[in-house]
Amino acid sequence: MKRDGVLTKMKYELRDYQKAASDAAVMAFNDPQQYNGILVCPTGSGKSLIIADIASRLDEPLLVFQPSKEILEQNHHKMLAYGITDIGIYSASMGVKHINRITLATIGSVNRHREDFRQFHRVLIDEAHLVNARGGMYEEFINDVSRRVVGLTATPYRLAQQCDPADLQKPPKWRKYYPILRFITRTRPRVFDRVLYVCQVGELQARGYLAEVRYFDLQAIDRSRLKTNGGDFTEESMYNEFRRASLFDQLVDVVRRLYIAGRRGILVFTRFLDEANALAENMGGLCKVVTGETHKPKRDAILRDFKSGKIAVVANVGVLTTGFDYPELDTIVLARPTTSLSLYYQMVGRCIRPSEGKQAWLVDLCGNVGTFGKVSDLVVERDAHGLWCVTSNGRQLTNVLLK
Repeated sequence: MKRDGVLTKMKYELRDYQKAASDAAVMAFNDPQQYNGILVCPTGSGKSLIIADIASRLDEPLLVFQPSKEILEQNHHKMLAYGITDIGIYSASMGVKHINRITLATIGSVNRHREDFRQFHRVLIDEAHLVNARGGMYEEFINDVSRRVVGLTATPYRLAQQCDPADLQKPPKWRKYYPILRFITRTRPRVFDRVLYVCQVGELQARGYLAEVRYFDLQAIDRSRLKTNGGDFTEESMYNEFRRASLFDQLVDVVRRLYIAGRRGILVFTRFLDEANALAENMGGLCKVVTGETHKPKRDAILRDFKSGKIAVVANVGVLTTGFDYPELDTIVLARPTTSLSLYYQMVGRCIRPSEGKQAWLVDLCGNVGTFGKVSDLVVERDAHGLWCVTSNGRQLTNVLLK
């Protein structure tokens, strides 16, 4: 690979599916037809390597968006290791605003200075399921000038709400709304028109590229008692059901048993801070809490201690679903229910990265496995009408009301 007259040496050999994904993106960027496409690549499949390869094969300016500083850092390090040198970073959270042929950025920083990025007509978006097609900074930037966009995601769908068709004739206040998972190319309006490439998580597990997961579906709560507001479950209904089912007591018992059984990397997803703090108190110094309000230096210290084995359990509230790279993590505990397939997948995805000798366990207290199935059961495919959807054991999960 030659850049700026300097020959650099790549340190990586792409797997066949990584090369196929990169080929599809480069073809889309160079296609005379104007459309935006999506690459569906599972968590742990090496998206940062795919991004680096795409960047190395394009001669035009390329803008790469990431949703967080942590993912930006991962993509930057991978590009440098791949031998790419003409890289800039434009992100207030990183404290750097440097534009180069390849520029890694966060949307907030760029959108405030769109005039400085008019030369970028090719855009890669990591974690593309976060792009809101109806309003928002991504829409503003993409539509500012003519741009070709390729997105990467493991979860090509968004949680929304929709009225039951049977209620359309009723006055608005009497209509009932339900959650619906909309496939990313089937939203109205939409940013992404085509699925360019799909790699199934079950295929990568079967080939040994991702860890197999053993599921424990304990169903400690009654999901039928939970209410939605047309999206995810309401806080009030979850709080009441957790208290009725004594979920906290069950959670402490499960985590203690996992620790006794020799599990040493236990990541717990909770919905409320009270449960996380109480778990930490009951586990003594073995457990620490991380939330969206935890200052970065403290969070980094906790995660370092977690990865080194100094602490065995991290209880987290609303974070660590993306950008948390810890292949040795062997146990996930779900102490929160959700109607969001994306959230469910991202939580399970924290333990499917492969590591030698690892046996991954997923302990679900809230009926998510029964609702969505194992992640290996999730298949991105076309339905009978040729439209893209996600199925689990033959049951369609996207573009149907979740009643």
